[in-house]
Amino acid sequence: METGAAAFGVARSFSGRRWLLKSVDEAIERELLREISPVLSRLLALRGIPLAEAAGYLTPKLKNLLPDPLSLKDMDKAVARVSAAAVGGEHIAVFGDYDVDGSTSAALLSDFLTALGAVPRVYIPDRMTEGYGPSPTAMKALHAEGMSLVITVDCGAAAIAALEEARSLGMDVVVLDHHRVEKSPPAIAHVNPNQPDDTSGLGHLCAAGVSFLFLVALNRHLRESGFYEERGMAEPDLRLFLDLVGLATICDVVPLNGVNRAFVRFGLGQIGALSRPGLAALAGIAGAKGPFTPYHLGFVFGPRINAGGRVGRSSLGVDLLTTRDPDKAGEFAAQLDLHNKERQAIEKTILEEAIALGQMQANAPFLLVSGDGWHPGVVGIVAGRLKERFTKPAFVAGFEGGMGRGSARSIPGIDIGAIIRAAAEARVIEYGGGHVMAAGFSLTTAQLEPFRKFIEAQFSSAGPALAAANDLYLDAVSSPAGANIALAQEIAQAGPFGAGNAEPLLGLPDVRVDFADVVGKAHVKLRLAGGDGTLLDAIAFRAVGTPLGDGLLGSRGQRIHAAGRLRQDDWNGRIRVQLEIEDAGPATA
Repeated sequence: METGAAAFGVARSFSGRRWLLKSVDEAIERELLREISPVLSRLLALRGIPLAEAAGYLTPKLKNLLPDPLSLKDMDKAVARVSAAAVGGEHIAVFGDYDVDGSTSAALLSDFLTALGAVPRVYIPDRMTEGYGPSPTAMKALHAEGMSLVITVDCGAAAIAALEEARSLGMDVVVLDHHRVEKSPPAIAHVNPNQPDDTSGLGHLCAAGVSFLFLVALNRHLRESGFYEERGMAEPDLRLFLDLVGLATICDVVPLNGVNRAFVRFGLGQIGALSRPGLAALAGIAGAKGPFTPYHLGFVFGPRINAGGRVGRSSLGVDLLTTRDPDKAGEFAAQLDLHNKERQAIEKTILEEAIALGQMQANAPFLLVSGDGWHPGVVGIVAGRLKERFTKPAFVAGFEGGMGRGSARSIPGIDIGAIIRAAAEARVIEYGGGHVMAAGFSLTTAQLEPFRKFIEAQFSSAGPALAAANDLYLDAVSSPAGANIALAQEIAQAGPFGAGNAEPLLGLPDVRVDFADVVGKAHVKLRLAGGDGTLLDAIAFRAVGTPLGDGLLGSRGQRIHAAGRLRQDDWNGRIRVQLEIEDAGPATA
């Protein structure tokens, strides 16, 4: 990264950020320029992709990127146990989390086991009454239903008490997870790239990615053991499962490198076919039309699937994804859409309160806000909004009856999961776990202030990371004339974009604000003019009432420097481009 002079002289933008132009490996860029366009050459060089790897990067093939499933610790044990259960006709339960990653993982296992002739019992705990992951009570309930094998997906790695209960009842448990843990649970098999002694190097997978690799290994074992041939049964086509894997990979915000890029690329193609009734119904009710992009997965499908677990019935997401009945799919999609609107209303109220509390902590290196009656199903979203608005890690908790459930969201350079796990180990909070960028926790009212002091101690050396997080790095420079459909299409070739492969950020220096006004209730719509008179539509989402929004609205007729992402869409049959503004500053030079 370039750490020298501020790009375009923007040392402090409307949002208070310094702009820097990313430095590029010029040798790699020159090599790429021999065969690839200047735009793509710069984007690939910024990612360290040499010419020899360019074709594989731009057109990732699953067969070339799919790792050996058996490289994951305990994969052979998991395959052997589930295979024996399928052959023996055992009663199998699939226990999943209530978010998109958990729902898709449960749907993957359910679909595959159903294709084998099994009748899996899918169990998704209620967020409000049961909380996250397996519990001893849930294990007792599954045992009472006659289950002999439980497969946990996107959960279970830290559920020691629940798995010990299952063992005491004579049930076997196979854990398919990706959450980082320091010790393995008492399971017959624990498949998790983020557990001790796993050397697969696949820690970037989401739970659905881990589950898909498990199905690849299980399918291979069943084929080689003659399972399909003996029964005159066709193998399940695992390519048809990639829609769920791609959806989870985007929604769980895991890095888009290696096989994850292929999961999303092929998953988008499978979703575009609308062969899964649930996703077809969800697209219809949301008014979403293809070709679908990561945006649709993360901001159209994902929030609606999550809404069941946040404010409705936790199993609605799995029901939607597994049904083959278009009428039922329509009913499930309608319910999820309604729950999503309910979630949005709840979120709006809590977010307003949280922002007011956050503004009182403006000088702190992190935010810790809480409120009585705040719905636990939306605190994660609110934490994410606060992180974006204040550019610092945010911890948000909702309390009811003296007990709070919370979520945390971080910025690059701050491992929020490690902080939460350390707090739990120190008994500063009741429970906690998560990833580098996101975590969940529970605590009592009495623990709130000790938790704040614990975080303060953890942040004592976080100054450089916090300062760097406030810098805005530009990938390339353009103009309203250059920011056209051809450029948008070239940029798209370096996708899919998401975590670990951020969508390129363009800097447009010295443009005039030809028009600026509020659209909807929270967004600022603009029209930017270049020196040659070329106009470019632009929008700043959720900017009203923020320093960025105030700066843009106050710059009508004036020159600014703008930074944003170029988006292409099809509006009423007309293809157009629009700059989605990330930041802006006055062009005073």
